[in-house]
Amino acid sequence: MSERLTLDDLAVPLRTLRLLAADFGHLPAPEVRLSTIYLNRVELDFFDDLAQFEAWREALGVAPERVNYRVQGGGRTQVLRMTVAYAGAELELIGYGDVPTPALVGGAA
Repeated sequence: MSERLTLDDLAVPLRTLRLLAADFGHLPAPEVRLSTIYLNRVELDFFDDLAQFEAWREALGVAPERVNYRVQGGGRTQVLRMTVAYAGAELELIGYGDVPTPALVGGAA
């Protein structure tokens, strides 16, 4: 039987989350994930609004060039991803948004 983790084992990501709430409480609330596998990681996910991801990126002072961009879901979903060290943890932000549909020119279908 493997040893069970305790809340103390998650002290780094929990402290990081507390500091994020204190320092950036005015920013949009993400979905938050902590892992019992990657003990020093905090993941913040933003769905359907890449502007929320961008607000956090700017607040954390991460250059746009450090953001990884890709498309998934058959070309329908754009994904922004970045990782930054923060308060002793690996902070990973992931933003999901729809790929803009090109406007039809002259009403052609």
